[in-house]
Amino acid sequence: MKIIITVVGKDTVGIIARVCTYLADNQVNILDISQTIVQDYFNMMMIADMSGSARPFEELTGGLDQLGEEIGVKIKCQREEIFTKMHRI
Repeated sequence: MKIIITVVGKDTVGIIARVCTYLADNQVNILDISQTIVQDYFNMMMIADMSGSARPFEELTGGLDQLGEEIGVKIKCQREEIFTKMHRI
């Protein structure tokens, strides 16, 4: 199952490392990643495969929400099919 993860917030040291470590610890494979910094604001989008993870989607997203609060960013996670349908015009 593919998921789309977005991370937005004030840039600080270690954002990518913390998010990627969380995903690796939960057996989520990152398939594609893009990140930019505009002035002092960090923006990252990832496509990941969670088919190898033992954690259910809701538990994984809850952990990402908590991680985002810890590091001062907003992390959103959606199933790929939901993301695709929401952005189809």
